[in-house]
Amino acid sequence: MNGRNRVIPALMATYALAGFFGAFLSQAPNRLLSGTPVAIWNAVDRPILVLLVALAGLLIALSQLGASQNLHRAMLLFATVLLLLLLDGAGRGAAALSQGATATSRVSLGWAFWLMTLCATFAIVDAVQRLNLKPEKQLALTVALVAAIAAMTLSGSFDHLSLLREFAMQRSAFFAELARHAELVIGAMVPALAIGVPLGLWGARHPHSRPALFGTLNILQTIPSVALFGLLIGPLSALAAAMPALGALGIRGIGVTPALVALVLYALLPVVRNSVAGVEAADPAIIEAARGMGFTPRQIFFHVQLPLGLPVFIAGLRIVLVQTIGLAVIAALIGGGGLGSFIFQGIGQYAIDLVLLGALPVTALALAADFLLRLATARRAG
Repeated sequence: MNGRNRVIPALMATYALAGFFGAFLSQAPNRLLSGTPVAIWNAVDRPILVLLVALAGLLIALSQLGASQNLHRAMLLFATVLLLLLLDGAGRGAAALSQGATATSRVSLGWAFWLMTLCATFAIVDAVQRLNLKPEKQLALTVALVAAIAAMTLSGSFDHLSLLREFAMQRSAFFAELARHAELVIGAMVPALAIGVPLGLWGARHPHSRPALFGTLNILQTIPSVALFGLLIGPLSALAAAMPALGALGIRGIGVTPALVALVLYALLPVVRNSVAGVEAADPAIIEAARGMGFTPRQIFFHVQLPLGLPVFIAGLRIVLVQTIGLAVIAALIGGGGLGSFIFQGIGQYAIDLVLLGALPVTALALAADFLLRLATARRAG
């Protein structure tokens, strides 16, 4: 971490190019038509624009002064303020553009806004990494940033943005689909762990069985997600027709059932692999020492292999959980619901803000799940 920081100048150069050449906002007569690009200097108030430029310059200057904790703290503060100012500027710009416009007009976030916001976010992440903050402080910082953005949202700062207008129109449906998405993820993860962990433990104890076990799971993993969802429709429809009691329980060819089955099948391979890796993570010398102390195989497993392998398993669980959160989007194609409903509706209607209404919460859920499991891993390792 010594020496000059080369990441920040690259990020701020990208930030400046996006702001100079890109569309910060986009104004359209309605939600279906393409919008007219609005440059940042036509969207943001002068004082905010000056601050956005000044903060980027300060970050570049500080990044070249060497490496110290105080410098990194200052860069974290400036990058955070830069992110919040970008959000505030977009909200104020949307309000100004909406004055005198028709009720059907829409002001959307342009690609330059997203790229500049991404650069500011990466600058925050870079500062956090260089400060080497403890997981608890990282969590506190994240909560504070989310709380600040939530306060801005509740205060009405973003009410004139098309994304918030879509949310207002879809509020009840949004929370229903968010709950369904969570149900799909939890409903897939529980059986995947219940099946995959014992399979992994069995594979760890019987190495000769691994080629057949992993070969079968690899085949399932290579089937395209949409194809697997479709392949399950026929067998499950036939099963429901042959056994009406199952149909009464909600098991049918379309809907939640095929979505859950497919998500469980996709989750099995990483769960099994990481269960095997977790069991084998313990140093053979430690196991031999435990055996020499009179530990039984059962005691070795529960008191040596399981505690030492838990960080490996949790790291694998992060991958499985993030994968499942993303794949659950496809469930909407077969009537399973979830946040994918907004994504596919938006694609069909060419309404990008409706797509974002589904895509952004999925991304937030995946990042939150990854962060919390990384926090659990770090606490375990500590």
